[in-house]
Amino acid sequence: MKTGIVGLPQVGKTSLFVMLTKADVSNRSSNPREAHLGIAVVPDERLDKLAALFNPKRLIHARVEYADVAAISQEALKETAFAANLRNVDALAHVIRAFDDPSIPHVGVIDPLRDIKNLDFDLLVNDLGQVEKRLERVEKDLKKMRSADLEKEFELLKRAKTHLETERPLREMEMTADDKKRFRGFMFLSEKPMLYVLNIGESTTLGDDLENAVAKYGLAEVVSRPNTGAVAVCAKVEAELAQMSDEDAAEFLGSYGLRESGLVRLIRKTYELLGVMSFFTVGEDECRAWTVEQGSRAQNAAGAIHTDLEKHFIRAEVIHWDTLLAAGSEAVARSQGTMRLEGKEYIVKDGDIMHIRHSG
Repeated sequence: MKTGIVGLPQVGKTSLFVMLTKADVSNRSSNPREAHLGIAVVPDERLDKLAALFNPKRLIHARVEYADVAAISQEALKETAFAANLRNVDALAHVIRAFDDPSIPHVGVIDPLRDIKNLDFDLLVNDLGQVEKRLERVEKDLKKMRSADLEKEFELLKRAKTHLETERPLREMEMTADDKKRFRGFMFLSEKPMLYVLNIGESTTLGDDLENAVAKYGLAEVVSRPNTGAVAVCAKVEAELAQMSDEDAAEFLGSYGLRESGLVRLIRKTYELLGVMSFFTVGEDECRAWTVEQGSRAQNAAGAIHTDLEKHFIRAEVIHWDTLLAAGSEAVARSQGTMRLEGKEYIVKDGDIMHIRHSG
């Protein structure tokens, strides 16, 4: 799954992208309409603790892909190549400037709520144009030939048009599973889950500033809407942390009353917003986190490991990660009866450990 990082110029967007993904942007294309891709590792203390138990040859965390996209405007969105960069992501992370620095120019005064409204407006205007064009086409087709499927699409598009005309993004519109399926091919921009990333300034009260940033800028109502989230980071501090050892970084964070970096919280929020979770496979060869959609069945989850495991799935041996840690070993867990067999319809839980039994 891929998350597009968007925002105005000079907000710290690319700096955060580089720190998240460790990507080398020194030789990046000068084309402002080209997106740049990178992979971020999803930190997971649960997997680290399991690795301490098994001491595996390989330790593989889950990963999230990010795309650094050029500044959004209604003019830029008219360009097919630029719009495609946004349509091809699963969620958006809007980096918003919330720091003062006279040496770095900004459009007007620092006003995160204004910047949120402006970018959201650009996205929904683009979607509205797409909806109106499709409505015209469907209406013409219905005059030629009645179709129950087209009539359903027509009614859904009319509802979407009315919703967008109230200046609300499609991610806030109530939709059934069938509605979402009908919209899938359009890849509407305002339908994508949105994470607002407040880039605040460094201060002696950074811990409190990070915690109170949403309230300070009057964003509580905005971030409480459906398919929306928020996280505050300080890119300047994150850049300093990136140069430190793990021990020094922990001490540095502790001086601000923080347990983890802003990047860790940002990655975790992205993971949550995408509606995904991790299950684990463990052993002396490898301890690994696998990413699946929340609510996945055991057989589907097996497919994340290998398609053959899904095809030839018989059962899964399942135990939750903390139950295994408490037992101290899989042998003890089996003797205690806490490691159980589940069928293909079992709904996998975040943090489950699974051993797949198959006929292949």
